[in-house]
Amino acid sequence: MRKLFPDYLIITLKGLAMGAADVVPGVSGGTIAFISGIYQELIDSINNVNLSVLKTLKKDGLKAAWEQVNGSFLLALLSGIGISILTFSKVITHLLETQPILVWSFFFGLIIASITLIWKEITSWKLVDILFLLIGITVSYYITIARPVSSPDSYWYLFLSGFIAIIAMILPGISGAFILLLMGSYETVIGTINTFSKGLTTANSEILVSALLKLGVFAIGAIIGLKSFSKILHWMFAHHKNTTLTLLVGFMVGSLNKVWPWKQVLETRINSHGEVVPYIDKSILPQNFNGEPQIAMAVVLAILGFVLIFGMEKMASKLGKN
Repeated sequence: MRKLFPDYLIITLKGLAMGAADVVPGVSGGTIAFISGIYQELIDSINNVNLSVLKTLKKDGLKAAWEQVNGSFLLALLSGIGISILTFSKVITHLLETQPILVWSFFFGLIIASITLIWKEITSWKLVDILFLLIGITVSYYITIARPVSSPDSYWYLFLSGFIAIIAMILPGISGAFILLLMGSYETVIGTINTFSKGLTTANSEILVSALLKLGVFAIGAIIGLKSFSKILHWMFAHHKNTTLTLLVGFMVGSLNKVWPWKQVLETRINSHGEVVPYIDKSILPQNFNGEPQIAMAVVLAILGFVLIFGMEKMASKLGKN
């Protein structure tokens, strides 16, 4: 039985970490959920949100319905994710612009540690597991080298973006933010989140309503996508857990290309602020990097990310024993 403090506070902190990861192209909030020990509970809780909850509410009351959907867990986690996205969207985008090598090095170490931890959960290897590992690597790697597309800033496309991106966000190794980038929606969504924050701080109702409308359409797509895909994940973990884990490891291995710190820019584009930003790039060795490669600090940050994940895993293990 969880208590309000510190259990749900720690879940909220995990939500903060998931939210911060979800706004970075190349990093998955699902990875954070997995290595922090709440992934399967999250999938199961989402899967429990169905029409039977209404029957429970009518028959047994609000408390029983709340417990059926694991409401306290979802509220604590979603609060952390929401706060993090609103708070860190500007911070992370600023760090990616000013210290990209160090930021990507940190996440590279994080994902390497996550691969190690998930690999340990695989109890046996069959031919089908190896096949799904290779499928995961191939699909995820292809996503990292796919050419981003431009799209109109329309409500139907925001809905579609939310539907597809949320599926990626709950899969360890596949970045929902990067999927948005590929679809041409990343800048629109992040810009809308920043506009929403501005509307809150300035109490500007016109800005707030416009941002809420766009975020609402995106959120509806995300909710429908999340609910649809959670059933598939729930079934996969219940009946083919080993194969599912190998597929997730494959996704994470393939995604390493995206978070490799040293890149050569092949093409640029003009963003909404009139700034020239990278559009197409490829991974290169540090010695071939055009500029200061910051190898020493990059190694330190990668080790820090690696150690942090193992620290979170140990903390999650201790909490599970209590």
